[in-house]
Amino acid sequence: MLPDSVGARHTWGRNMLKDRKMELSIALNRYDRHIPFFNQTIAPPDGFELKAYEVGESLPFRDGADRHDRILFGEEYDIGEMGLSGWIMAVSRNPDLPFVGLPIFPRRFFSFGQIYTNPNSGIEKPGDLTGKKIGLHAWQTTLSVLAKGDLKIEYGFDWRQSEWVCMREEPIPVNFDDDMSVTVMPENKDIGMMLMEGEIDALMSPQPRRSMLAEPRKYRRLFPADGRADASYFHKYGYYPIMHLMVMRRELAEKYPELPHQILKLFRDAYELAQSFYDDSNYSLLVWARNALEQQKEALGTNPWTDGLAANKKNLDQFINYSHDQRLIETVFNCEKLFHESVLDT
Repeated sequence: MLPDSVGARHTWGRNMLKDRKMELSIALNRYDRHIPFFNQTIAPPDGFELKAYEVGESLPFRDGADRHDRILFGEEYDIGEMGLSGWIMAVSRNPDLPFVGLPIFPRRFFSFGQIYTNPNSGIEKPGDLTGKKIGLHAWQTTLSVLAKGDLKIEYGFDWRQSEWVCMREEPIPVNFDDDMSVTVMPENKDIGMMLMEGEIDALMSPQPRRSMLAEPRKYRRLFPADGRADASYFHKYGYYPIMHLMVMRRELAEKYPELPHQILKLFRDAYELAQSFYDDSNYSLLVWARNALEQQKEALGTNPWTDGLAANKKNLDQFINYSHDQRLIETVFNCEKLFHESVLDT
């Protein structure tokens, strides 16, 4: 039984009366492709109602933060957005988790655009990162794993020779080997300030820290912000790298075997609606948002946000290899293990 603070808004186990619909709670980030969940412009599966919670991960939103921990450890929601790296680690350690994966991938990043350096660090090219002191959110954070892995296969970066400083303890415990230097920054420090003041040489982060945004001349990107490195990566490997996936309660997937496919369709419908938002050229705060969308289609095709297992198998297998190389999982396994058996045909 969930605590009262959660159970008061969590009714899937109680709404079993024939004349009532079952309510499903879903925890999401506030992306444009999730707006249809929040304003209820997509129809849930017959017999169900959806209650969407706007839950951030590192930043608090309307319904709080720490989404991944609240799903994986607190079992707080029926359906939720989860980090890929943490999910791979969790499944590798316990294949019978109370949640199952769905091949829906609401967050993606190219890693090269998320690497920042101190202008006085002597880092001019990717190979210069070797031996440097580099900041991360955590060793296992999905962007951190992706960036280390991409730099290794593309530029021969040896992450074992660098010194790593993390913003926080590892959510899922990691046994670091003797050839790895990984520490947690002091509680009174800000990782952005550490970069700008030269306490670390580089930072791998899904976005600049707020302290950095206030002083943009004190840091720079390792790769130009024009996206050429990202587009080159896309055309070489054929995918826009996955950051997050959706998970749902195992009990629900087994009790309602059609539900995983119905949830997949919901996200497809939401994506199509979000695409249509940009038919209004003034929809976004970005003045040239429509132009940027058209340029994106030229560079990456009509839909880099593919769902389903088959279209994403290469991406997932590569990330599992990265996780093994970086000592996060003991053995490499097939990516099918990450998902409920009912969606392996997608």
